[in-house]
Amino acid sequence: MKLRGRIPAAFVSLAVAGGSGCDQAKRPAPPAGSATQPATSGAPAGQALTPARLDERTIHRRAVEAVIWGMPAVNTDLMRQEMFRKTTGKENQLLFWSRPADDNNRTLTPNPDCIYFLPFFNTRDVGPVVIELPPADTGSFAGSIMTFWQMPMADVGPEGSDAGKGGKYLVLPPGYKGKPPAGAIVLPSDTFAGYALLRSNLKSHGDADVAKAVAYGKRVKVYPLSQAAHPPETKFSDASGVLFDSTIKYDVSFFENLARVVQDEPWIDRDRVMIDQLKSIGIEKGKPFNPDAKTKEILADAIREAHDLLESRYDAGMPQFNPGVHWTLPAMPDVIASYKTSYGDPNAYPVDARGLGYTYAFVGIRNLGTAQFYLISIRDKDGAPYDGGTNYRLHVPPNAPVGQYWSITAYDRTLHTVIPGMPHASRSSQIPDLQKNVDGSIDLYIGPAAPAGKQANWLPTDPKGKFDLMFRFYGPKKELFEKTWILPDVEKVKP
Repeated sequence: MKLRGRIPAAFVSLAVAGGSGCDQAKRPAPPAGSATQPATSGAPAGQALTPARLDERTIHRRAVEAVIWGMPAVNTDLMRQEMFRKTTGKENQLLFWSRPADDNNRTLTPNPDCIYFLPFFNTRDVGPVVIELPPADTGSFAGSIMTFWQMPMADVGPEGSDAGKGGKYLVLPPGYKGKPPAGAIVLPSDTFAGYALLRSNLKSHGDADVAKAVAYGKRVKVYPLSQAAHPPETKFSDASGVLFDSTIKYDVSFFENLARVVQDEPWIDRDRVMIDQLKSIGIEKGKPFNPDAKTKEILADAIREAHDLLESRYDAGMPQFNPGVHWTLPAMPDVIASYKTSYGDPNAYPVDARGLGYTYAFVGIRNLGTAQFYLISIRDKDGAPYDGGTNYRLHVPPNAPVGQYWSITAYDRTLHTVIPGMPHASRSSQIPDLQKNVDGSIDLYIGPAAPAGKQANWLPTDPKGKFDLMFRFYGPKKELFEKTWILPDVEKVKP
């Protein structure tokens, strides 16, 4: 039986019916006002709020909601702007890292056990754009092509739309009426710009295998459809060695990124309710974003509140994957379900859960559980948050349900990047000298120092910081979803 396809119905039903833990966060209802009794919420008893104060509160309230709603697009724009600033990369070219992710790669929760290729495309001036992928012969991709809002239009590679045969993915601009050429994998987009996340799979971290994965990725071509008869040479920009920081900036610059998106992209019908909401905080299509000092003060306070709100929801955790074990789903179930249909359910639009997800990760996956699956752990077996000065052990049972590899990565709890200054960011089944137990199981040691003789099985942490964990399954098998193979909790151990 080949699961590669879909997560079991039980998982999907959880996604549809389970709801988001975020939705359960209740706020006190404001006191009702009337024509004869002015609103007094937020003011001392018996004192009415002035019109000026009500305006300020409106800006603050709507700014908090704008942060949550706009998080996926700002997440994309931060990466795009960092490419413009730090590399020679441009749109309709390929940004890539020629080495696995280290602490210079400060994207959100990157995978240190593959080679990243990111084509940032834009159809606004050139029309439809072709992203041409090679067949899975000398290598393979696990990846997705997304709109600027990181809504996945297609997964790619052996478990994607091309089924490993390679192909020409054709991204169409909003409202495009032309007839696509025969044989193309057509992706109508509701934004002009977007990007693809292409993970060139590694067999090991050895130099020869890394070079092979890079060479495979460089077979990708990106060009306008108008030049398909004679495609220009695709340009590649290597970000390795560059401090590439696309972490979420919880300051007024967040709204500058959001304003840029509003200017650059068309309104999507499902988001038109935000037009007036954003106008009230100074973001309006066709007009510069230029808040005065007082508005900046309000926006700065609002994004601090948004950060605290999203952080509290992250800390509450995603639903557990196996009951009683602290490894959880990588995102809220309603977001996972929505990506499969491009938000096709008219009764669901999980903006809160989506906003939460893009505070700690980037990418949207159309069919999670086909090419890859993820589990997140923010607490140990005792329910305590992870501390970088404490020693832990994770017992990985034998016969891990993967067709390619598994890996575990420790991330900085605050920034959601790989932990700076560590000798390596992950441990994976790709490592040939990983020590195995007699039964084929593996004990991994997580903490500030490696136990004696266990260097190969050690995942380092910063003793002065906090961290979280992500476990990746590449080529996940049915045993994972049927729950016949269970990843246990991480336990504290003595040094």
